[in-house]
Amino acid sequence: MKRINVLGCPMDVASMAQTVAAIRDGIRERRFTQHVVVNVAKLVNMRKDAQLRESVESCDIINIDGMGVVLGARIMGHDVPERVAGVDLFHELLAMSAVESFPVFLLGAKDEVVQTVADKVTHQYPGLTITGYHHGYFWDDEQAVVEQIKDSGARLLFVAITSPRKENFINRWRDQLGVDFVMGVGGTFDVVAGKVTRAPLWMQKYGLEWLYRVIQEPRRMWKRYLVTNSKFAWMLLKAKCRQVVR
Repeated sequence: MKRINVLGCPMDVASMAQTVAAIRDGIRERRFTQHVVVNVAKLVNMRKDAQLRESVESCDIINIDGMGVVLGARIMGHDVPERVAGVDLFHELLAMSAVESFPVFLLGAKDEVVQTVADKVTHQYPGLTITGYHHGYFWDDEQAVVEQIKDSGARLLFVAITSPRKENFINRWRDQLGVDFVMGVGGTFDVVAGKVTRAPLWMQKYGLEWLYRVIQEPRRMWKRYLVTNSKFAWMLLKAKCRQVVR
């Protein structure tokens, strides 16, 4: 993978197939891989959140998730073939794990949601082993959850908790989790469980998933996306101007 830097954030230029192959090879070799995806909101928040920035920069693979970041990277002169969406990568890695017999642990969301996800993916991917799962509300005793994950024998861990909590949790405990691969998947469990509907494919293709979320939850989402998208556009404009001046 080729690593580039966009707006001060390192990120890896890779297709979905390249990403899955790199992760699979790392697990086969028992080489720990800490993974993260970056989107517009995360890039904006990293500017003011030093801990989040450190957690992201510590990752071994930093995929470009949002189409906004893909377009921004292209504007800055980088050849980015495609986005690697976290929810799509989650499914690709489950399919790979079923073939390779890599056991999986699911962490995050509410009890009933994570249990539904475990049931659904076990049926969807024959041969997949879920060695354990736990809800995402465990902050009064993180150590106990970390020990549960380690004792489960899982090779892959998926953490469905909001940002920046998931990135910081992963980075804080990475050496004690006992897995070969760990990835934050945000709201993916809610999508898989059917609690949240994903944007139509044409909206995904044109980078309009944020708009779909605003339409679904206008009161909660309009301000968040207005602020982050505006800040990102301004950051990109200033960076491009500096690049042209040079």
